[in-house]
Amino acid sequence: MTLEADILAAFPAEVRIPARLVADAVAASSAETPRMLVVLDDDPTGTQSVADLPVLTRWEVEDFIWAFGQAKPAVYVLTNTRSLDPAEAAARNEEVVRNALAAAGSADASAGSSLRLGFVSRSDSTLRGHYPLEPDVIAATVADVSGEATDGVVLVPAFPDAGRVTIGGVHYMRGTGDDAGKLTPVAETEFAKDASFGFANSDMTKYVEEKSQGRFAAESVIVLDLNIIRASADPQITAEAIADAIEPATNSTPIVADIVTENDLRALSLGLEEAERRGKKLLYRVGPPFVRARIGQEIRTALTGAEAYAGNNPSEAGGLIVVGSHVGVTTRQLKALTEQHGAARIVEIDVEKLLSDAGAAHLDQTVDTVVEALHGGDVIVHTSRLLIKTDDAAASLRIARTVSAAVVAVVNRTLKTFPPRFVIAKGGITSSDVAAHGLEIRHAIVRGPMLPGIVSLWEPVDGPAKGIPYIVFAGNVGDDQSLADVTRKLSSTF
Repeated sequence: MTLEADILAAFPAEVRIPARLVADAVAASSAETPRMLVVLDDDPTGTQSVADLPVLTRWEVEDFIWAFGQAKPAVYVLTNTRSLDPAEAAARNEEVVRNALAAAGSADASAGSSLRLGFVSRSDSTLRGHYPLEPDVIAATVADVSGEATDGVVLVPAFPDAGRVTIGGVHYMRGTGDDAGKLTPVAETEFAKDASFGFANSDMTKYVEEKSQGRFAAESVIVLDLNIIRASADPQITAEAIADAIEPATNSTPIVADIVTENDLRALSLGLEEAERRGKKLLYRVGPPFVRARIGQEIRTALTGAEAYAGNNPSEAGGLIVVGSHVGVTTRQLKALTEQHGAARIVEIDVEKLLSDAGAAHLDQTVDTVVEALHGGDVIVHTSRLLIKTDDAAASLRIARTVSAAVVAVVNRTLKTFPPRFVIAKGGITSSDVAAHGLEIRHAIVRGPMLPGIVSLWEPVDGPAKGIPYIVFAGNVGDDQSLADVTRKLSSTF
């Protein structure tokens, strides 16, 4: 570990940039032809940093037409590709991009006027996911449909709200508690050992070389370090410096950006806006807060319990908290919740039983137990904490899918029998599958975060879960108390 203050001492201080400055620049570029960012979110937790934007869990042309009709600067599409193998992920990315472009060109898309689309490949702030596959597929599909080549792919994994920062081209995790103020290179954390998406390098240029298997050499990556991101107290001079640095990009050149604060993200956004104004065609591979800064959205304060239920009458049933993630912070959060919420019923899905011949019977029993318990209060459903995995990445994904399918079945069958007061899903793949299949959400609106900068509230606008607050809670964010804090806001018995 190293001290953040020591590393930052070599760079300029941050420059305050109002969100409105970015929003005005975006509005000016959209004056003639409206522009919308289509965010292909490889799990649903990318929405945790934004507010009042549409979300799709299906991506037919008509779904995009609905989303574009909301007249917002961005739409999130829940692709859930982090749970898919590479071939499936590639096919899904291509389908989403083709349908989005078809809808944007439709006379029905936006009151008769076509849209200009930008594409964002939203992935993990701890570098897990299908990279460079996903931006490669997006770029190839855009080129095939429109003939437009991509000049650069901008990598911004930073998520300051959750303690992920990039300094000097190196991606770090901030410490918490006794380790506050210290930084650990992300390749030295548990996330780098991921069974499906592990990696060896924290230096983003070397990460790009590693993941592209040498197609992009480390020295070919453009690095926008803090000397460029904080080039001047004048945001316009900084924007021009960033655009100048991007100028050599061609043929999907990787571009890595240092980010430590929201102001850095806004400075970067102004520079990207300037680069695109000059004609550069860019794609984005990013962590959660990038889109908020890129569209010039203010940071939404955390929603209260009353705001979470605004416009809807909360059910008298208990709430359903579903925990699928196995990362260490999730296990600690689950422990804190179960210790503090004495009124909640705890139901475990035994993964070993689930994978055995008794799996169907175990699932039936679990559903019956959950439904009965919801009549008396909140229910915490979690998978057994022993993580069953193999050395084979594809086999690990198959196990994860089996477990996720069981979680989805519990939620869906419970919803159809006795709808809960609220639903919290903890874990990326878990929350994606619960949204799309467990709650059958097709269209939703992200209302905002339940905790500052993290954990988003979706309001389903259709399907059997309409009116039930749905909380998307990433596996790798928050401190040990965060799950209990969110539950306490929504519960009537905690």
